[in-house]
Amino acid sequence: MNGIIAMKMMVRGIPTDYVSAIRNGGVDANGQPALRRPAEGSGNPCRHCLGLIPAGEEKLVLSYRPFPHAQPYAETGPIFLHRDACERYEDSRLPAWFVYLQPAIVRGYNRGDWIVYETGNVVQGQDLDAACRTILARDDVAYVHIRSKFNCFQCRVERASQDECDDHALR
Repeated sequence: MNGIIAMKMMVRGIPTDYVSAIRNGGVDANGQPALRRPAEGSGNPCRHCLGLIPAGEEKLVLSYRPFPHAQPYAETGPIFLHRDACERYEDSRLPAWFVYLQPAIVRGYNRGDWIVYETGNVVQGQDLDAACRTILARDDVAYVHIRSKFNCFQCRVERASQDECDDHALR
């Protein structure tokens, strides 16, 4: 178990190039421009910076497919983005607010972007870190998706490269 806990991982928001294209009028996974709506309540996470969009602030609502191409396991669903520029989240730790995902869904995917069935699980937010590390310890898993209880994509988690481990050790 110590090897799983010691494993270095990287948590990533969706790519900046994609977010910039959407903010500049590009189309989403359904071929439509993002909708602008005021954030309501506290459940409006930006999938780029992985921060929460404050109530009343304008957000973008769009359909997102977190896979490089369409295929049977490439789920598409709604996400939110800050309307204005924000920095992409790339860190070795999950955002602190993820402990409030009650519950969350985790799934491992192979290098071909197909679900590795045995990895799917429903866990409480405080157990997400351990669940991701356990899934990433499998040789047949390339990355993990974290989703909300409503199956909305939250972020991608990968094994950290040695360079990323070195960079984060210097911080």
